[in-house]
Amino acid sequence: MQIITDPVQMQDVANKLRLNRQRIGVVMTMGALHEGHLSLVKLARESAGTVIFTIFVNPRQFGPAEDLHRYPRPFEKDVALAKSAGVDYLFAPDVESIYPELFQTTLSCGALAERFEGVLRPGHFNGVATIVTKLFNITKPHTAIFGEKDAQQLAIIRRLVSDLNMDISIVAAPIVREENGLAVSSRNIYLSSQQHSTAGILYQGICHAEKRLAAQEKNLGTIAAEIEAMIISAPGCRPEYVSFVDEATFEPAETAEAAKEYRLLLAVSIGSVRLIDNGKFRT
Repeated sequence: MQIITDPVQMQDVANKLRLNRQRIGVVMTMGALHEGHLSLVKLARESAGTVIFTIFVNPRQFGPAEDLHRYPRPFEKDVALAKSAGVDYLFAPDVESIYPELFQTTLSCGALAERFEGVLRPGHFNGVATIVTKLFNITKPHTAIFGEKDAQQLAIIRRLVSDLNMDISIVAAPIVREENGLAVSSRNIYLSSQQHSTAGILYQGICHAEKRLAAQEKNLGTIAAEIEAMIISAPGCRPEYVSFVDEATFEPAETAEAAKEYRLLLAVSIGSVRLIDNGKFRT
């Protein structure tokens, strides 16, 4: 595995790979690697001969009161995990090389980025879209793998690629879960043992939705309200949103129609730790 920190060098390597007819798969992360990230590498390997793995803690997607400065950065451990997963190139630039002094161009994502996470984290998705586009331009992938845990982000990246006519295939990777159903996340390390146990309530909510839809409940608002009540009853839990969206449009949905796909979105604070999760359902 080759480690590259210079964007120009990484771009040159990617250009040469393409000239040699190598298919490139990219996995973008902020480090603090876990099993979920490694599952993305496996998917990338299935669709490409060369896997480029990026580690970059992007300051432009953090709000002023968020955890940018305490975000975990175990770089040596991450290098070892990436190498063991079969990554070919690890691209780990510093902030100054990605956002030099005169940098001023950003992307605006529109209405899709202005609900749910976009309401609670203003500007977040514009920062995500900007760094993803830069990394696409630097690594020049044929395919890019993104986890379904960040469902709204995935929808925005798909829209970005479509709207800007990028010749990149976006592959969605299934959520990897812990024993209690909690979605694997770098931020899980902030949870105490008690909070970790309590956090299983998110997956319990998803399972509740599955049972209610299987029982032919059509009122998605009713199901969401039931799940919200479950979360409120769990010690130390505060729901930020519990909502269904149409999988195709990501528009909020209140009534289930036959033969359609919906996604349940959840954001919950447990103490000072903020967790998101989701589940997809077909009616």
